[in-house]
Amino acid sequence: MIEIELNNIKKNYGLKNVLDGVNFEVKTGERIALIGSNGAGKSTILKIIKGEKNQDSGTVNIRKNATIEMLNQTYKTETQNMLVTDFLQQGFADMIKLENSMKELEEKMSTISNDEIQKILNKYGRIQEEYIAIGGYEMQEKYKKICSGFKFDENILNRQYNLLSGGEKTIVNLAKILLKNPNILLLDEPTNHLDIETLQWLEDFLISYNGTILMVSHDRYFLDKVATKTILLEEGKEKIYFGNYSYFLEEDERRTLSQFEIYKNQQKQIEKMKESIQLLRKFGEKTQNEKFYKRAKSIEKRLEKMQVIDKVYLEKEGLKLAINLKERSGNEVVSIKELSKQYPNKTIFDKVNLDIVYGEKVALIGKNGTGKSTLIKMILEQEKDFIGNMKIGSSVKIGYIPQDIKFKNEEETILEFFIKSFKGAETQARTRLAKFRFRGENVFKKIEKLSGGEKVRLMLAELIQRDVNFLILDEPTNHIDIETREVLEEAIKNYKGTVLFVSHDRYFINAIANRIIEISDNKINSYIGNYDDYQRKSRI
Repeated sequence: MIEIELNNIKKNYGLKNVLDGVNFEVKTGERIALIGSNGAGKSTILKIIKGEKNQDSGTVNIRKNATIEMLNQTYKTETQNMLVTDFLQQGFADMIKLENSMKELEEKMSTISNDEIQKILNKYGRIQEEYIAIGGYEMQEKYKKICSGFKFDENILNRQYNLLSGGEKTIVNLAKILLKNPNILLLDEPTNHLDIETLQWLEDFLISYNGTILMVSHDRYFLDKVATKTILLEEGKEKIYFGNYSYFLEEDERRTLSQFEIYKNQQKQIEKMKESIQLLRKFGEKTQNEKFYKRAKSIEKRLEKMQVIDKVYLEKEGLKLAINLKERSGNEVVSIKELSKQYPNKTIFDKVNLDIVYGEKVALIGKNGTGKSTLIKMILEQEKDFIGNMKIGSSVKIGYIPQDIKFKNEEETILEFFIKSFKGAETQARTRLAKFRFRGENVFKKIEKLSGGEKVRLMLAELIQRDVNFLILDEPTNHIDIETREVLEEAIKNYKGTVLFVSHDRYFINAIANRIIEISDNKINSYIGNYDDYQRKSRI
């Protein structure tokens, strides 16, 4: 059964169509991944389907009586102050009303006479049937399951919703949407702000979800696990692949190679036809025979009518990133001995030991709140209140990109910020910035106007100028699209220095890490290998 059908959807922002005639359908039970670079129109499509944004032309058909819920990337403040538990239960207010009515009747039945009880019982039965029909008895179990999956304890449930951080609001809104159990789920970056354990729970939940899902995500591991179909948005058009993200990669390469062969063969055919035209004209001039000219004209007309295939590039032109290293550090980069750290009501580390040596690519993982950011602050000497020894090796030059990137002066332009660390002329600086996709007049854009992904790229561009040999990255893949993640992966893999990074992107960890450090129960556990190796070893 078709749940959603998009026909020739067009949407224009400024000078070009972001969506330029998009067509696809969503069938019952499908879990579809919408992928594409930042600005390709993925979120726009979700908002058009939900009715939060209008298309310029084209039609959207949604199955009659289908219920749709959407997770946005940001949420506004509620007009009424309410606790998280009340906010979550907004999704089944009718159910709670019926439940309260049943409780009132139960209390009445314990106090009224036998003559009146039958009348109350009949009313109770009617309400109970309605309650059963809308899944009332299953709801409490589902509420507990979802609260457990998202780790909502009493502390979270009894907090004011309006006082939550942006990330916390996203998680709470996702839980509220799942509680409503709609036919169609529209999810815009559902994995943001989730730790790996919660990510795995969400994956399992969505796989078993009895509904249809259309999702936008840059988490390739998540897409591999959940998606049954992938739609690539590129240059305003859609390309459909009947499989997950890994299938998309293989199939896209196969299609590109096939199209390249067709293109090459057509080009050969065109050249031969052009050669034939020239040859026939020469024969016509030499013999003064009109038949040669007519034959040449016939081939020329065929050539004009031919639908010429656009040139196919085996490698897409895009961001190319190299992180150079002029001076390496000593073999010992970080040495931690018997380190302990406590807050008034919480122990973070209890006599932990850790050594990081030159050239390692170390992924730092653990549940939210276990101390990943605290450990990074200690290495950066931003946190000095601890017991034990912390030593940074000789000749170590640290480059750090925080999770929440902030610039001292956001009124500066991209060029003004970059040129302060660049040793060279402005024209050379602009050439270097172009490699990070800051081209032309774009370099005069103020930092305050940049997206999260653009800020990551600018920070990386600036870091590279300082010739650092120890990169510390806190969630570097946040806010950047899949293409940029893959470029960053390749650059870090080829980087000769040492890398310590925090990430919940398991695909990214797999591509880069040769060692996993897990923080758990106030201890540090070390595993040689990537994320898949860690999973196998940690289960033993």
